[in-house]
Amino acid sequence: MRPANIITAIADILAGVSIAGFLTKGVNIDLILLIIATVGLYGGGVVFNDVFDKELDTKERPERPLPSGQVSLLQAQILGSSLLVIGITAAFLVSIVSGLLAFLTAVLALTYNKYAKHHSFAGPINMGLCRSFNLLLGISISVVALSHFWYIAIIPLIFIGDITLTSQGEVEAGNKYALNFALCLDLLVFGIFIALHFFTDYSILYAVPFLGLWLWMNVSSKVKAIRDNQPKMVMNAVKMGVLSLIPLNAGIAAGFQGWVIGLIVLSLFPISLGLARKFSVT
Repeated sequence: MRPANIITAIADILAGVSIAGFLTKGVNIDLILLIIATVGLYGGGVVFNDVFDKELDTKERPERPLPSGQVSLLQAQILGSSLLVIGITAAFLVSIVSGLLAFLTAVLALTYNKYAKHHSFAGPINMGLCRSFNLLLGISISVVALSHFWYIAIIPLIFIGDITLTSQGEVEAGNKYALNFALCLDLLVFGIFIALHFFTDYSILYAVPFLGLWLWMNVSSKVKAIRDNQPKMVMNAVKMGVLSLIPLNAGIAAGFQGWVIGLIVLSLFPISLGLARKFSVT
């Protein structure tokens, strides 16, 4: 289920709720349901990632739960299906709009796992859309806010596409072109934040510390992977990209709701880092 990654998905929800202006109002049942929804959707999605990749993982990553026989294929299918159903159901309890977004997120996750992930163009876009819909799921705590701020979903679309592009060569490496292009996408995302500062109510001044951490994590790890283009370094760049989603989301939240809210989202970071030491991220 990639526990460390699931924490980053919760950060998506908190960022979305912040955009909607609801995180300052404290914890409520809708926020709890949306967190349950994203845990189910992300957990179910990555379980099915392993289900569809069992044959490939048997050759490339035999230590994983399915190829090693620690978990049976049927057990994984039941777990993944249950998690997706729980996620979609929890979202529908918030609103019909939230439920539909959760359903579409599940469809996108399964489509990526089954068809798109090995496609150099469709894969990054498909995975980016999964995260975009997850952010929109958080914003959907207010349908009015969703109608006003839906375009913010372009940020995870580009950045997750960036990470997915990098990950396509993590086993065999030799993907310097992809890493250089991903670096350009990092800078493009930062440029979008600057544009938000000038054209919306978003304040990049509150967000700079969080976005600085996000940018440093990505640029430094990608530069190292370009210089030493070995599988271990590329996988580390992917890992840093995934974990950096928390400071990225903290930057989104801080820009809309102030640095205190940004710190609340960033508080998930040490939790995710701790889990990343015990469980696989990529």
